[in-house]
Amino acid sequence: MSSETVARRYSAALADVVLGTGEVDVVKTELAGWDQIFTESTDLRTVFSNPAISHSNKEKLLEELIAKAKPTKTTANFLRILLRNDRLNEISEINNRFASVLEERNGIVTADITSARELPESERAAFRSNLEKMTGKKVKINFFTDKNIIGGVVTRIGSTVYDGSVATKLETLKEQLVNG
Repeated sequence: MSSETVARRYSAALADVVLGTGEVDVVKTELAGWDQIFTESTDLRTVFSNPAISHSNKEKLLEELIAKAKPTKTTANFLRILLRNDRLNEISEINNRFASVLEERNGIVTADITSARELPESERAAFRSNLEKMTGKKVKINFFTDKNIIGGVVTRIGSTVYDGSVATKLETLKEQLVNG
């Protein structure tokens, strides 16, 4: 199973739980904290991914970490499930996907807009308004710049890409000229 599939399944399951218990904000914060701990500690990642270390020793270590951090019962149980299923080292992908799942469930979509230059606030607002009309949802936008696209914009919403870049238009024109 791919890492993306794993992250999607675990994050969706956790979202179901926290939306039912009303612990969205606290579990989201705690999960981000655990993600940071694992990201910053190569020793922890090594221990939890090492097949030579017994599962019971890994459980003991996780329980010690949980006792010190004192997360909610939901977060602690989620970490135990990840360990039991040998997925604890995928916490970063799961955490990233969890935020996306929560946004999706709240009717928010994320769009990435790449332009050749920094866009002024008026253009950013216009993009937001147009994308919200197009999707019928609230849109969270990440703006990026990439001089390689020459001009225009490339917009990505989920797996859909709207490429209005000058670079792509030039490439298409070139192919048409070469292929007749």
